Amino acid sequence: MSAAGAETTAGERRRILIVDDHPFMRAGLAQLIEKQPGLTVCGEAGNPAAAMTEIEKGRVDLVLSDITMPGRSGLEFIKDLQAIRPELPILVVSMHDELIYAERVLRAGARGYIMKEAGGEALLAAIRQVLTGEVYVSPKMSARILDSLSGRKPRGSQSPIEKLTDREFEVFQLIGQGKSTRDIAKQLHLSSKTVDVHRGHIKEKLELKDTTSLVRHAVRWVETQNLGT
Repeated sequence: MSAAGAETTAGERRRILIVDDHPFMRAGLAQLIEKQPGLTVCGEAGNPAAAMTEIEKGRVDLVLSDITMPGRSGLEFIKDLQAIRPELPILVVSMHDELIYAERVLRAGARGYIMKEAGGEALLAAIRQVLTGEVYVSPKMSARILDSLSGRKPRGSQSPIEKLTDREFEVFQLIGQGKSTRDIAKQLHLSSKTVDVHRGHIKEKLELKDTTSLVRHAVRWVETQNLGT
């Protein structure tokens, strides 16, 4: 592969699908990518359902996706896409803390995670790295993952939220967005009883004494993460 890290054959551009619910963000990413040799934007989508439609239309070499979008969660979108197109790499670009999300998206099947604050040059480097078949995380996150694999205590502050499973994490976020048990069950395709079980596990892991404490904690957390969309 060339230094541009992009061509499948001479002169052919690698095709990138941008998935983000903010039109301005999609436009900015598209403008950045289109200026690069060997890269092109083949489509845009504002939610996971629209992204699946775009993927079915034609060749996509990389999905560049946010993690929080309306409808199906970003984690579920990654898992769904991996189930039907395991060869299609996904790079998550998000405003949210990599210490909370990066390992989750990698476990779900994504090939990388980069925070939007990293800037355009870092994003382009991440895109090219993932297109070569490698995994991308920040140096800080890489050191943390290596510490975890080696049995050492991970570097950096640990949040109690990290104790939650992916499903519990999704339920927790939806509680913080003001969703009822019934709404959560419908969105995640679960029974209300299963949601209640998850709520119980979340309370135990976060050491919250009752449902009121859980709701307050979840709402505060969602507000700090700007996940209320």
